[in-house]
Amino acid sequence: MRDFQFPGRSPVRATEAMAATSHPLSTLAAIEMLRSGGNAMDAAVCAAAVQAVVEPQSTGIGGDCFVLYCPKGDGNVIAFNGSGRAPQAATVDWYREHDFSELPKQGPHAVTVPGAVDAWCRLLEDHGRKGIADALAPAIHYAQNGYVVHDRVAFDWEDPETDLSADEVASRIFLPGGKPPKAGDVHRQPELAEALRTIAKKGRAGFYEGAVAEDIVGRLRELGGLHTLDDFAATKGDYRTAISTSYRGHDIHQMPPNNQGLTALLMLNVLSGFDLGALDPNGAERLHLEIEAGRLAYRDRDNLIADQDHVAVPVEELLSAAYAARLRAAIDPQRAMTGLPRLDLPGSDTVYISVVDRDLNAVSFINSTYYSFGSGIVGPKTGVVLQNRGSSFRLDPRHPNAIAPGKRPMHTIMPGMMTRNGRAVMPFGVMGGGYQPFGHVHLLTNMIDFGMDPQQALDAARVFYNHDVVEAERGVRADAVEGLRRRGHQVVEPDHPLGGGQAVLIDWEKGTLTGASDPRKDGLALGY
Repeated sequence: MRDFQFPGRSPVRATEAMAATSHPLSTLAAIEMLRSGGNAMDAAVCAAAVQAVVEPQSTGIGGDCFVLYCPKGDGNVIAFNGSGRAPQAATVDWYREHDFSELPKQGPHAVTVPGAVDAWCRLLEDHGRKGIADALAPAIHYAQNGYVVHDRVAFDWEDPETDLSADEVASRIFLPGGKPPKAGDVHRQPELAEALRTIAKKGRAGFYEGAVAEDIVGRLRELGGLHTLDDFAATKGDYRTAISTSYRGHDIHQMPPNNQGLTALLMLNVLSGFDLGALDPNGAERLHLEIEAGRLAYRDRDNLIADQDHVAVPVEELLSAAYAARLRAAIDPQRAMTGLPRLDLPGSDTVYISVVDRDLNAVSFINSTYYSFGSGIVGPKTGVVLQNRGSSFRLDPRHPNAIAPGKRPMHTIMPGMMTRNGRAVMPFGVMGGGYQPFGHVHLLTNMIDFGMDPQQALDAARVFYNHDVVEAERGVRADAVEGLRRRGHQVVEPDHPLGGGQAVLIDWEKGTLTGASDPRKDGLALGY
């Protein structure tokens, strides 16, 4: 009898173009942009703008973005850093003098200047066919006329990390009637629609200068923030050189620091010395090796990753074969390591978008306000939710990630790109704050070592090492959980799904595209 077992959903297959996002309206907007003459970059920005409205807990124009891009499928990856910076007045000394022991998770001092709008406008100007007005049109429609709240969005909205009731503006917009909307409710954001119209008319200046900036900065300063209009006007993203490693014949590319993408490459380098393909993909031995590689890589992440415009990060040394061998030697396949620093990694609400168009332009695009509803601060007249990326800074002046004027914090959101033989193979990403390096590695090893298609690789049950325990999704087999416990791990079931991802796989020989979207989110892949 033929094996007819299928995953929870089939991968989506097409020849002309493909988009995968975590929300149906976002994927639809991307496809409509592609079919109306836009390219992959136009579609990605359009999709991100829609999600800035319909997933307000996850992303917005008050957040940041990073992008990896392969024009016409070329393997030379273009990397753009659209993350924002600390205000010029933000120094370790100021915070210490005002009795801060750490940067808060909410409030004005958690807010860095948003980089997303600057990045969107620059990327469209450099790589798109359409302008910002076209890209924002669907988002403006949904903000003004309303959108139906989807189930995963409602789940996150109901119990966010951020206390929306603490801010009168946030409460008015996002707790209508004093409570979060439920799945199936219609929600509107008319103030945000007007802010988006201003950006559509004036481009980048519509956000960083004039009425929108004045509304945001005025609110931040009213609450005690250090931000100025000059900080906003000076915001500028930049092109960077992607960092990469080779894993079993595939080149895996990530954003360089201040991004945590290096962490995934470290994990892959360590795992490359183990014959994962000979193991049970869902067994304890494979999961244990992934966990231990992650614990080592995250130690280096927390100690070393920071803004390279301010400190030196030894990227070349960390990605060397010798360093990977040294880390690998510390791993016992039968026993969990002891003596490593405790990991206490926050979650995150983020959106990731993967698009490939008919010219094989491949875009890996990620956008976020960090915690659910970011800092909890919302522009009173603009409805802009402000991120809380500043909470990632340290107040130890000796730490590479110490806050400083105009500095970018260590950043969790990481787009991925896989190439082979000088050609783009797959833009991919897995959301989830600190989980993301684990998510990238689990997706890639599922595909490369175990031959899964992108949808199977995303569907597969996940583990994550955090708070000194292994979080194992309920789909992890009982014998695998027991095997992890025998190796010395404390295993618990998380109270939320681990991450959520998308990917589009390019088959150059067949001339096809295969899209996948994580069932842990509301979204889907669509192609034609």
